[in-house]
Amino acid sequence: MARGGQGLARVAVVVRAGAAPLWWCGVFAAGVGALVPGLTGRRIGVLAGAALFVVAVAAVAWRGRRRYTDLGRGAVRAGKHDVLQDRAVTVRTWRRGHRWWLLLAFLAALGSSFAVPAAGGLLLAGYGTGLRLKAAWLGRRERDEDALLWVRVDWLDRRGGRPSGKAVKAYRSTGIAAGDAAPGGARRHTAALV
Repeated sequence: MARGGQGLARVAVVVRAGAAPLWWCGVFAAGVGALVPGLTGRRIGVLAGAALFVVAVAAVAWRGRRRYTDLGRGAVRAGKHDVLQDRAVTVRTWRRGHRWWLLLAFLAALGSSFAVPAAGGLLLAGYGTGLRLKAAWLGRRERDEDALLWVRVDWLDRRGGRPSGKAVKAYRSTGIAAGDAAPGGARRHTAALV
């Protein structure tokens, strides 16, 4: 690649970026919602929420796997002029771009507690858990193939921030030691020097 490489963000980090805020917003909304009797009563609300949690985890964790696999299979090596974005920058960018959606989802989960207590919060928490499981699945693929997957930053949809969206044409790959995030998008733990 000639001068002026592309900015690249880790695919697994983008997927994982929403997991923690969705989980914590969901848990908090479910906890507050469980205090409200609601129209259906707490027991029915919590049972409905548990069912929604399981459905959300399964749907989010499995959704789009074929697209990720196809893009990963066609990944080309990153060029020496490409810039690998830090994990913290990727997470901060995603969360900043989605802060209003997160707030609206949290308020909707709280508001739904007046009808079905805790259900909306458990649905949000399930979505966050599904994202974490999808990132873990990507991490296993990266370890198996001994290559980390990256997506061009300019291809990430600003509103959606999906690394498998229509704007994404292909992934780039690097060795397993590149960047500051481990396979799956978690922080890379370095062994202490003796």
